[in-house]
Amino acid sequence: MTAPDLLNPAPDASPKRPRGRPRKTLVERDDGNRRQHLITAAARLFRRQGFDATSTRDIAAAVGMHSGSPFYHFKSKNALLYAVIEEGMHSAITRQTAALQEDAQAQVGHPLGQIRALIRSHFETLLGPGNDFVPVMLYEHRALSERQRTALTQLREDYEAPWKPVLQALHDSGHLQASVKLSRLLILGALNWSVQWFDQKKGASLEELTQAAIALFFKEC
Repeated sequence: MTAPDLLNPAPDASPKRPRGRPRKTLVERDDGNRRQHLITAAARLFRRQGFDATSTRDIAAAVGMHSGSPFYHFKSKNALLYAVIEEGMHSAITRQTAALQEDAQAQVGHPLGQIRALIRSHFETLLGPGNDFVPVMLYEHRALSERQRTALTQLREDYEAPWKPVLQALHDSGHLQASVKLSRLLILGALNWSVQWFDQKKGASLEELTQAAIALFFKEC
């Protein structure tokens, strides 16, 4: 090596490590996708067949896996049930937040517009595309452990929190005659029951359901 080479050594040719979190490998991304496929398939089967009547073999077959493969992603069928319900609640909260933000822009936050947005969003969660997650929660939550039910209670409180001030505002303005607490329980109970009888093929739209609920529970002033 010559003197100039000693003074100016060649740059290190080894590749530099990228900054930040390393990118997921193809295998890791595929694992994430397969986990999501399991959750979606389980939601569909739990709703159609019930939690007890659905085996992990059924769920694995629905996504083209071997019968024991779901346990690579979930410790038990019970853990998969909680993942279904948790995803449904997070999705419902996100949808509800977006609906209220959209109404705030269009209706300037009027309580009647807000309750319409809440009811329509709730119907979307229960009856819209990919609507298996929350109905599973409504009818299969008893299969959860006490710890899982406690975590679910917090999610439900987060979801119902925006309803309380809106119903209070409607009560204060005379649009709601009953107590706020009882109204919230009765309204959500009635909306939730729609999963038992609603049939889109018979012609009713989610907008028509929303209009009917508004007319049923709230007074025009």
